[in-house]
Amino acid sequence: MLNPVTLRSILPDDKSLVDRLWQLYRHDLSEFRGSLPDDVGLFTLGRLPTYRTDPNSSGYLICQGGRPVGFAFVSGVEIRPLRVAEFFVVRAVRRSGVGRLAAGQLFSRHPGSWEIAFQEENPGAARFWRRLAVEVCPKGHREERRAVPGKPHIPADTWLLLDDVEVPDHAASQAPSIRD
Repeated sequence: MLNPVTLRSILPDDKSLVDRLWQLYRHDLSEFRGSLPDDVGLFTLGRLPTYRTDPNSSGYLICQGGRPVGFAFVSGVEIRPLRVAEFFVVRAVRRSGVGRLAAGQLFSRHPGSWEIAFQEENPGAARFWRRLAVEVCPKGHREERRAVPGKPHIPADTWLLLDDVEVPDHAASQAPSIRD
């Protein structure tokens, strides 16, 4: 049985915790973008500081059994479209349903149309988001490729455009149906 998965708003006291999870996230992405840590062994914080102060963004810790196992950042909470800006689940709980349950809770908290970007060269992310799109958009979704602004040296991202998101009852519950 899967321990309860919860999504809770990131609080100011969570800064150090989120910074540590961010390092794991950036390390995972380094495989696909060729990024390296700096001289002291840390990956760049990228847009993380912006998510903390931007009123158009919300951040959440993904917890399982009360322990932090990832995070999700949403942009477009005030000025649409809604976007999954960053989404990370630690390797130990991947393919257990945690990510799907967290995404379902995210979509339930912010109803509406969504845009989700991922890199095709990250097959786990591509598979996860496409399966989830089929589940939450039974009427279908669209895909498009978009260049990464200011980074012409890396491949374009794939964007899923989800217009009629319907979160099935089981998608926000504790009974996983697809593996992530």
